[in-house]
Amino acid sequence: MLTDTAIRALRPGDRPTKKADGGGLFILVTPEGKKHWRLAYRFLGKQKLLSGGPYPLVKLADARKWRDDAKLELLAGRDPSEVRKATKRALIEATTNTFEEVTNDWIEARRCAWSPRYARVVETRLREDIFPALGSKPITAIDPPMLLAALRKIEARGSIEMAHRVRNYCSEVFRFAIAMELCRSDPSRDIGPAMKKPPPVQHRAKVEARDLPAFFAGLSRDQAEPMSHLALRWTIHTMVRTQETRFAEWSEFEGLSTDNPIWRIPAHRMKMRTEHIVPLSPQAVRLLEEIDAANAYRQAGNELYGKFLFPVASSKTGTISENRMLDVMYRIGLRGKATVHGFRGLASTVLNESGLFESDWIEMQLAHVQRGVRAAYNSARYLTQRRDMMHWWSDYLDKAERKGLNGDHART
Repeated sequence: MLTDTAIRALRPGDRPTKKADGGGLFILVTPEGKKHWRLAYRFLGKQKLLSGGPYPLVKLADARKWRDDAKLELLAGRDPSEVRKATKRALIEATTNTFEEVTNDWIEARRCAWSPRYARVVETRLREDIFPALGSKPITAIDPPMLLAALRKIEARGSIEMAHRVRNYCSEVFRFAIAMELCRSDPSRDIGPAMKKPPPVQHRAKVEARDLPAFFAGLSRDQAEPMSHLALRWTIHTMVRTQETRFAEWSEFEGLSTDNPIWRIPAHRMKMRTEHIVPLSPQAVRLLEEIDAANAYRQAGNELYGKFLFPVASSKTGTISENRMLDVMYRIGLRGKATVHGFRGLASTVLNESGLFESDWIEMQLAHVQRGVRAAYNSARYLTQRRDMMHWWSDYLDKAERKGLNGDHART
């Protein structure tokens, strides 16, 4: 058996030399004078060698303990070399594949399919609600109770629906990690029954069809800046979302002097990330002419702001704010009773109840992309039918407005 005195006395030779201690443990002396511990052993009939570090950094007593630990692994039927590799992998995973790091990789992988606004929402929710508790933990170490505890904090502030939404984000992160072989399971699968149930879906409040004449009567009396009225009318006649109106650009319109004018909204501005075509009714084209005349930046040749239908130089986005149209509705007595988005629901109800139009045409016009086989999205699908439908919808709105201006709304 070796002693510290004997090890220190070892001198290098022309070739590496070995001095045994027993039980397969020996010290290797290199021609450069360096001394390293090694362990020779057999596993499944094969001779193998394991490195134990340099002497004197690894002392004789430490080397013997390391040998004895390796022997215990062999007795248990495990290869000490493979045990070491597995331990090293676990250490690497614990320091590199944290939940926050994997989440950031997932976000970057999905970013091209998201709008910038949606990406900011996802990042903010995870950063504020999940990262403080779980961000620094290895993704393999996160179990259902840990994830549930983080989501409970969201529930505690009354945001039940948000808690379920964040849970879905986390589930996507874990499924991404499983595909990348960074973890083996998704702990979000097992916590659903333990979470509070979200309240029933509340559809956006909307102006009812019978109240349209009164709405237009109130609109005619309102003294808002004309561009706010034009934006609201444009949104109603084209059945688009508020965001699509706010950031509409003149370059998106085609064929305005023809019988088939369209508004081609690019995919990056749509909620579902697919191009959307809005066939324009004659009333919509006339509105566009009014919008053009009211656009001082466009008339002045200002390329920065004039490119938008509804520019506002003082805003962060350079366009009309989210609340300008809503403020008009508040002033005419609709606070808490209806939203701008609700006009999309009204259009869907009126068009479906008319019995004149297929539900697929209506859903297509609302840019509702369906799942399954019918999800193959063609922005020009049903364009002829949708053009007639949009003309009918504008005529319907005009009729309601005439009733309102003639004072007939009290009897509707």
